Formats: sequence, structure tokens, C-alpha cells
Amino acid sequence: MNQSLNPLQREVLIGLLLGDGHLETQNGGKTYRLKIEHSIAQKDYTEWLFHLFLPLCEQIMLYEKEKNGKRYVGFRTRSIGIFRFYAQQFYDGKKKVMPKIIGKLLSETGIAIWFLDDGSKKSARHKTYIIHSLGFTKEELIRVQNVFQERFSIEVSLHRQKQKYYRLYVQSKSASRFREIIESYVLKFSSMKHKL
Repeated sequence: MNQSLNPLQREVLIGLLLGDGHLETQNGGKTYRLKIEHSIAQKDYTEWLFHLFLPLCEQIMLYEKEKNGKRYVGFRTRSIGIFRFYAQQFYDGKKKVMPKIIGKLLSETGIAIWFLDDGSKKSARHKTYIIHSLGFTKEELIRVQNVFQERFSIEVSLHRQKQKYYRLYVQSKSASRFREIIESYVLKFSSMKHKL
């Protein structure tokens, strides 16, 4: 079956792969499937993602599971070739990496989805935002920092966390511009409104 991703699926996929989404292969990289799993509290967001990717899924409903006393909800797509390009950009073996071409891949929708997966308000006192980008190296985050600035006019700093990890911190002067990008997506989901 020769399916391709529509523009919204592509943009959302980039945000998911920067965040909590995973591509898995069971045949040495010929085909991949997308796996999405969130806390049961974020079921509305997970359902929206599921319906977006439903044409690529075998199952017709989300699965629920319990792990370490916590409940999760999620889905997997079929294992198909259209994810191979994205796996080649985002993975070095099984390790997730920041694509060298992130400047071409990232859109405003992708930023919003990354924030939904890994973002938060800095604090009640600070009117700005953080993306908890702990899976990427400092060098990789500098690459995406430049993309935020050059393509989206958003100034972000890297804040060190736990010795070797870094988070993306949206500078206060860019907070309203960043909010413009994420707000319509965040407000879709009652489970996410606290992030604003």
C-alpha cells in the first residue's frame, strides 16, 4: 500500500519525535511503526493524535495499560515504509538524535506538539515557558536553538539541569511570540490548559 503522510501528519510527527513519540522497527529498518503513549490524564490529547494517524493504524481504539501503579493510554501504527525517512533523521541506532535538517523539518505545529509533549510554564511567577529537552545533547540543542531564532523569531536559552542535561528556556522577550504559536493547540485539550 503506497500511502504518504499528509502535511498535518508530517508536522505533528516531527513534534512527536522531538518529544515523547517513538519509531520502532522489527525488520532491521525496512519499515517502522509510530508508538505513542501518555498518562491516562492526557487521554484527550492521545485520542486526537490517534484519530490523526488512524488511517495508518490496524486497531480501531486506544489501548490502556498499567505500569508501576500508573495508568497509560496509547496506540501504535502499522509498520510501514513511509516512516523510514523520519527514523533515519531522528535515530542513530536506537538512540534518538536531533536531525541535521531540523531547520527544514520543524514547523509552528511541530513546536506546539513538542511543547504539548515536553513543555511547561516556567513557574507561576515567570510568564514564560520551558521545553524539557533532556534527551538531546547540548550541541544538538544549539542546532535547534538557532532554528527557533532564525525561522521563528523566538529567542531560547539552554539551561543546564542535573549536570549533563539541558532544557530549552524561552526568553521572556519571546514569551508572547511563543505563546502565539502554541496557544491554539494547547487550548484544544482540557488536560493541557495548565501548561499556559
